[in-house]
Amino acid sequence: MILTAKDIEKEVKKGNITIDPFDKKCLKPNSYIYHLAPKLIQILDVGDKRKKVKTKELVIKERGLILEPNKLYLGTTVEMIGSKKFVTSLIGRNKIGKLGMFLQITADLGQLGDAHKWTLEIKVVQRLRIYPNMEIGQVTFWLPKGEIDIQETEFYAKQNEPYPSQLYNEKTK
Repeated sequence: MILTAKDIEKEVKKGNITIDPFDKKCLKPNSYIYHLAPKLIQILDVGDKRKKVKTKELVIKERGLILEPNKLYLGTTVEMIGSKKFVTSLIGRNKIGKLGMFLQITADLGQLGDAHKWTLEIKVVQRLRIYPNMEIGQVTFWLPKGEIDIQETEFYAKQNEPYPSQLYNEKTK
């Protein structure tokens, strides 16, 4: 079951959902609009499982930054978002998608747990100018079915800056 705007606001007030900063104007019928923080990293060389990813840090100035096609960028939400009671799902916005931006390419489902700034996977199909703090996506909150067993917060959910894959650090079997 997905939460409606009124229920999202109610759960934020009760402390069951964290959205910080929270602005009632960002509520939509069944989601909350989140914003793009001004720091990005561009993935330069993915390499392979045995090598650390090469990156370049970018700052989105007030005049904007043009993203290029065939490149992968990682950004973060301005907002700290999370819940120990509701499952989060971060997706792009229709109006951004219609400009050719893919957002949250694979990792749209959040884990129950502490609030943090979410890493955003960004790719564009044509040159696209973005701006700091622009409305970029929406988060929905879902009621899980069954017993909730919150495990230790995973590594990526502790990061509040754009953070590349750490696959090279994982032990191979």
